[in-house]
Amino acid sequence: MNKQKKSFQYKILVGFILLLSVSAISFAALGSKTITKMAGYITSGEYMLAARQMHGANGQGHDEIIMPGLKGENATPEESEELAIMFQNFDKITRKVENLPNGIRTVTHASDEAVMAKLVSHVVGMIGRVENLDDPKIFIQSPTLDIFFMRGDKIKSEIDVTDNGIIVTQTSNDPELVDALQTHAAEVSDMADRGMQAVHEAMMKRMIK
Repeated sequence: MNKQKKSFQYKILVGFILLLSVSAISFAALGSKTITKMAGYITSGEYMLAARQMHGANGQGHDEIIMPGLKGENATPEESEELAIMFQNFDKITRKVENLPNGIRTVTHASDEAVMAKLVSHVVGMIGRVENLDDPKIFIQSPTLDIFFMRGDKIKSEIDVTDNGIIVTQTSNDPELVDALQTHAAEVSDMADRGMQAVHEAMMKRMIK
């Protein structure tokens, strides 16, 4: 039994070494910024565990609590916890997006009161960060957000918390910001629909470009 266990562990070790070799070749084609962001996400044990859980449950088995990608260079533990709770309960979140000529109007609601509280806190906090050009640098963060933390002072945001959800209207006179607002709104809707699977697929697409 012990021999079989050791043999199994050896095979895993060899496989992991081969995986690292292939990854090294792939990473050579990536920019330094992407590698820096991924450094906190791809770790020897945590990423492999998260990936296994994801693929083992049709993309919905990701353990968002241990997932290091929810942390950030400039994010607080509370912000990472909010993300974890929202990803764990994405099936309780509904969202509507209206693209405006100069921005977006979104209505996001969670059927669970505790999840809704975290959702409101996250939205208000992130909009505040954008206004202050204060990038949390979450490891799984979409590159679409980069422009927000460079030109966030050119975005006008209005927030209204109602019984139907949190309503956010964001507009700008900068065409590139308008495009980014609408792109990110679609990304958030995808995450609300499919949870961490949407993030995983988006990251894989960016890595192979």
